[in-house]
Amino acid sequence: MNNLKTTVQAFWEASPCGAGDADSQPEGTLEFFEEVERQRYTGDDFMRKVIGFDQCRDKKLLEVGCGLGTDLLQFARGGAHVYGIDLTHRGAGLTRKRLELYGFSGTLSVADSETLPFADNSFDFVYSWGVIHHTPDTEKAAQEIMRVCKPGGKVLVMVYHTRSLLALQAWLRYGVMRGKPFSSAKDLIAKHIESPGTKSYSVQQAKQLFAGLKGVEIQRIVTRYDLRVGRRRFLPGQLRKVVPSNLGWFMVIHGAKG
Repeated sequence: MNNLKTTVQAFWEASPCGAGDADSQPEGTLEFFEEVERQRYTGDDFMRKVIGFDQCRDKKLLEVGCGLGTDLLQFARGGAHVYGIDLTHRGAGLTRKRLELYGFSGTLSVADSETLPFADNSFDFVYSWGVIHHTPDTEKAAQEIMRVCKPGGKVLVMVYHTRSLLALQAWLRYGVMRGKPFSSAKDLIAKHIESPGTKSYSVQQAKQLFAGLKGVEIQRIVTRYDLRVGRRRFLPGQLRKVVPSNLGWFMVIHGAKG
């Protein structure tokens, strides 16, 4: 594992995505998981519609980067046979515990998105939300996702969008306000947003990542993070409706394997 990947792993081992939303509850308890879920789907209220957790009934689903297992649980509730990998032991362990608490089973493992431990053509649906832009070789992770998807299977991946309101905020805060107005948004995102080396993409770059799929569609979504005014303070969610979607921080890639 290279130095950057080790640093990324340590970052998410220490700070699993969403854990801070439930820091008033003991980690790993039912109350903790309930609060994480409430915060995720209230703050990002578009997710259920965009993802469609019930579309995988009786199908074999892999989540690449399962984190705390919030989304994987929804797929399990929808009747999918769920598999999940995470780069961190903490994430894989908490996801396993979460499924068990709710009476579901799944196959969880600690693994690298750049070298998925599955045979070619293994899954009906491969899902990854806000993960592969953190790994050093995102192109390799995209290739792996397509490799393990069955012919005719579906892929849904979210990566960050460069030409977004959040990227503009990053440029103003970390570039202009620090006397570095000529810094690129991509460089500032890599240095200051979440784990070191975080990447963002244009629509064309996202299409190129998954050029091996058929019928690729790109969906940009304005999120609460585009409207952030403090660490946990956001402008009213109704404002999302008046902000053009092409300025959204989340970019969802939909496609199918031929």
